[in-house]
Amino acid sequence: MAQGFTEPGDTEAFRELQKRLARIYERVFPDHLLPRTVLIVPSLSLDNEVLARIAGVPHYEERLLCLLFLLRMPETRVVYVTSAPIAEATIDYYLHLLEGVPHRHARERLTLLNCQDTSDRSLTEKILERPRLMKRIRASLGDSSLAHMACYTVSDIERRLALELDIPIYGCDPELLPLGSKSGGRKLFREAGVLMPDGFEDLDSEKDIVSSLAELKRRNPQLRRAVVKFNEGFSGEGNATFRFDGCPESGTEEWIAAHLPQMEFGAHDVDWDVYRSKFHEMGGIVEAFVEGKDKRSPSAQFRIDPAGAVEAISTHDQVLGGLTDQEFLGALFPADESYRLEVQAEGLKAAKALSRQGVLGRFAVDFISVREGDGWKHYAIEINLRKGGTTHPFIMLQYLTDGAYDSATGLFNTPQGEPRYYYATDNLESDCYRGLLPEDLIDIAVRNGIHFHGATQTGVVFHLIGALSQFGKLGAVCVGRSRKDAEELYQAMVAILDRECGAA
Repeated sequence: MAQGFTEPGDTEAFRELQKRLARIYERVFPDHLLPRTVLIVPSLSLDNEVLARIAGVPHYEERLLCLLFLLRMPETRVVYVTSAPIAEATIDYYLHLLEGVPHRHARERLTLLNCQDTSDRSLTEKILERPRLMKRIRASLGDSSLAHMACYTVSDIERRLALELDIPIYGCDPELLPLGSKSGGRKLFREAGVLMPDGFEDLDSEKDIVSSLAELKRRNPQLRRAVVKFNEGFSGEGNATFRFDGCPESGTEEWIAAHLPQMEFGAHDVDWDVYRSKFHEMGGIVEAFVEGKDKRSPSAQFRIDPAGAVEAISTHDQVLGGLTDQEFLGALFPADESYRLEVQAEGLKAAKALSRQGVLGRFAVDFISVREGDGWKHYAIEINLRKGGTTHPFIMLQYLTDGAYDSATGLFNTPQGEPRYYYATDNLESDCYRGLLPEDLIDIAVRNGIHFHGATQTGVVFHLIGALSQFGKLGAVCVGRSRKDAEELYQAMVAILDRECGAA
């Protein structure tokens, strides 16, 4: 994907460029009145074949519109680049959520640029192919010594863009991305002393899958299921579940090899031939399926700043579904009070190990948690060295309320000391929503009283609005005073949309 966009010396040049970020972080970040420019490039520089299976994925570039809230700082400029234009009604929607900042003042400091290109290639690739657009971006940055870039993912191609523009990225050096692969994550968990499912990493062939599954079964004869995962899979799209039902004690490998085509694949329209080919290309892991009657999927989020400090910034209970119940649908913040601090503590072990490796920016550590007696047992399963499905909802909450996360309690409190909770989703989808324009959605929210209220600091904030008309899909963050309030608000929002669109 990034072929043709890397040059000899990029690695060393980027490391030198990133030193500027540390200076900006030290001198500019602490003072909200100092001028700066943030270039937002929300490129999903991930595997195109996997991305193509996600409905409305071209509009996922809108998920970082939450960063428009940076315009609360009166001397901050934001340059936001997308593949295609974003509806002005959507931009207005976000700017009107800015507390205490006149709309016109914020809009004058916002520059929107786009490539007029809806092809399935990464946004960053499109930008680099357009020298005149690159020139406009440079002109919009102003003093480049006070500018940095924010991306959804940071790969070799974002590194090349940073070098072309001569501005650093607040994100992980792509040389460290293997730490966030499924294989890299398992090795780091082992180094950090974090419990994980029994399994094997650094696999790249059908033979590796068969021998690993057979060894897992030999180690644990009671094992009922195992999971095969692509190294670079995300949102459960690269996962497949293997069942050992009927597996004989002798001839195990032959039996497994014959039954691989019957695996349950997490992605739609995938069969064994397609999966096998992709596994050989990407590599992956095999690990035991964590069983349990009471099982959860919490996630802990961290940030490593340019000074190297590690900060716990949130926990979530992930809402999973799809064909194998491994597809990310949404999240509840914070994670359940009975284990959220435990998950945070286990994730912190991995975060400190990542810091020692030089990782920078936001990332998440995902777990499978199973109730055992009066407590919980937590198995680490994945590291996401990028912004993810829990990033933009939390940023929205933070900027909308001006509150802060308390890592000692795992709660988020407003400046008045009141806790806030939310239910967030990127996958609210219905055929009956097709044809709704951004103006229609906003009108429905206002007339039914569910839009976010600055006075109460509760309500619904929408995102992925651009995917609504064509795909019938949108995202939402439902903020309440309790976990129950947030869930009930989500259910009320869905009922209102269904009623308004004739589904109820």
